[in-house]
Amino acid sequence: MSENVVSLHKNPETPDEGAPVTTLTVVPDAPPTPPIPLWVRSGRAVRTSVTHETTRTAARAVVRHGLYTLNGGRIVARRTWDGRTGSRYERMLRAAEAAGNYEVAEEWEERLQRFREARHRRRMDLLHSPVDVAKGVGVGVGMSIGVLVALGVVMAINNHDVTDVITPLSATIDFIALLIQIVQVVWPYAMVLGPLFALLGMWAVGSKQQAAPAWVMPANVRNSEGEPITPSIVVKALRDLGIPAMRNAIKEMGDAGASMLGPIRIAGCGVEVDVTLPSGVATNEVQSKRRKLAENLTRHEHEVFITIPTAARTVRLWIADSGALDEPIGPSPLVTDETMTADYAKGRAPWGQDLRGDAAALSLYQRHLLITGLSNQGKTAALRALALWAVLDKTVEFRIADLKGAGDWAMFEGLATVLIQGPTDEHVIEATEMIEGLVAEMERRMEQRRMDPSIVFPPLIGLVDEAQVAFMCPAVDEDKKPYGGSKATSRYFMAVRKVHNQGRVVNVLMWEGTQDPTDQNLPKLVREGAHTRASLALGTESQARMALGDKAVDGGAAPNLLRPGLDKGTLVVASDGIAIPAGQASITVRTHFIDDEGATAITDRAKAMRDGVTTLTLVDRGEERDPLADIATAIGDAKRPLTQDVLKRLAMLNEDAYGGWTNGDLKRVLEANDVEPYKSHGRMVVRRDDVLSALANRDDGGSASAAE
Repeated sequence: MSENVVSLHKNPETPDEGAPVTTLTVVPDAPPTPPIPLWVRSGRAVRTSVTHETTRTAARAVVRHGLYTLNGGRIVARRTWDGRTGSRYERMLRAAEAAGNYEVAEEWEERLQRFREARHRRRMDLLHSPVDVAKGVGVGVGMSIGVLVALGVVMAINNHDVTDVITPLSATIDFIALLIQIVQVVWPYAMVLGPLFALLGMWAVGSKQQAAPAWVMPANVRNSEGEPITPSIVVKALRDLGIPAMRNAIKEMGDAGASMLGPIRIAGCGVEVDVTLPSGVATNEVQSKRRKLAENLTRHEHEVFITIPTAARTVRLWIADSGALDEPIGPSPLVTDETMTADYAKGRAPWGQDLRGDAAALSLYQRHLLITGLSNQGKTAALRALALWAVLDKTVEFRIADLKGAGDWAMFEGLATVLIQGPTDEHVIEATEMIEGLVAEMERRMEQRRMDPSIVFPPLIGLVDEAQVAFMCPAVDEDKKPYGGSKATSRYFMAVRKVHNQGRVVNVLMWEGTQDPTDQNLPKLVREGAHTRASLALGTESQARMALGDKAVDGGAAPNLLRPGLDKGTLVVASDGIAIPAGQASITVRTHFIDDEGATAITDRAKAMRDGVTTLTLVDRGEERDPLADIATAIGDAKRPLTQDVLKRLAMLNEDAYGGWTNGDLKRVLEANDVEPYKSHGRMVVRRDDVLSALANRDDGGSASAAE
């Protein structure tokens, strides 16, 4: 490409010497872009206008309202046909036969027969009606003329004018002529407005029934936002489950498939309905298609629950309002009501709300407890909420082992007689000895029960949170017996089993919380020993069966379908200690969350109700023991404890040092330090002040000799 160079000077003819010369390079313009053809621009404009959301919305509205009118006419025609013929009875008869309800089928057959007989009588009456109508019209006209003439005669006599005889008859004729004129004026408008009103009526019927395809409906209806649950929606959802026997039965029922349904009842934040399945359809077939049923009902899977009531061949559907289960529930009454107390034997712990929104309260009386679930789903909070209620009964004693050690149970310091916090093998050993202490106390109580069957013992609850740590512990004792594991040689496993087997009778109970259950970290015999079993979100159905048992899962319990994270604090409970609807094996509870601050406030109230409890914690198992100091620790704040209680607490303090102590051993140490046990109301006690004085006055040599 050539370039044109132009020199710019003040005077091109006499350029200044040495003046700069400026050159300008001129580049030819690029070739112009060819114009877009008109037909292309027109096509783009048409496509944009046709595909625009406003145009599509308007088109959907036109089609929707047109179909409302058309289908509304069909609905009116069908209703008219049903009212004039026996098709309604025949349809209900087929529905009852398809559902296998032959008693109802016979009833509908009798109704159909009565309808046909009444219709036959009406038709026979029509054969004689023309003659009767003609006679009636003739008699009516004659009587009317006679009455008018008689009225005219009366008027003529009264007015002394013979022409008044025909005045009423003439007025009647004029009135009829006026009516004819009015009809002649109105008739053209009626011919136009009549069909319009008829179309408007058909549109109203179609609009109320939403008689149009889903694709022409407004966006909120297409997305099922706020769509109420109606019989037709439930029947359609069941029909489209993909169960051939059900689909065929509903088709044979026509539009009477709603005969399978009981009344739709408001149930908390949703609705509940019982469905009687047609013959050939099993309840487990519907249960196995929970997700598809939920989506057919325009709900998420977690918003539909399927349970089995007592009636045969029936499933109960609970369908939540869309998004209702994602809303939090209120605070616990334990936090809001500072005057609340507990009654272990007769009361129920306020745990949360069921799906209906009703209060869910759990009885703890003589029931072993197991709560499980995936990590970080609210297991400890759910377990702690029950313990916080129980400690408000001052007769309840807790011994707690928190094998996570994150401080979740720290507020029970001064309430629990034993509090172990930590995840190490040493903590597991202490927890095992704590449970073995429960076994020893259980056996002591049983011996007393044999001597006095009427005796009632105060509740003693051993609580182990994160129990899977204990079952998986590899530590062994000096006899090579493992602390963990699920075999008969496992000390922890066997101690828990002993409490499960006999502890309930003497009010010695076992509560455990564990996560992600397997046969290794939650043995079968242990999980089946719990009377109350609850589970938060789990990963698989097999884990759900481990947590709740086969009966509960076969009855519809599905903690594996809870959403980890989103359903935090929601658990499925199988227990006779909570109100479960008749025919169900479990209930879903959304638990109240009590934070650490609220839990501390509750435990402070519980401490104020008690005389004072000295909490025993983890000690160094290898240190040299000081019996008198340990006796003082075991006595705590009690002024005159029973010597038997002191022995028991010494064993909890250190099983190796004091587990085999008797009253004689205790008496020997006390007398060596000039402390004399004595009887009070027939039972041996020791005075706290005497022990503290002896501890303060002794010298190092005396302490050593006492230790020996």
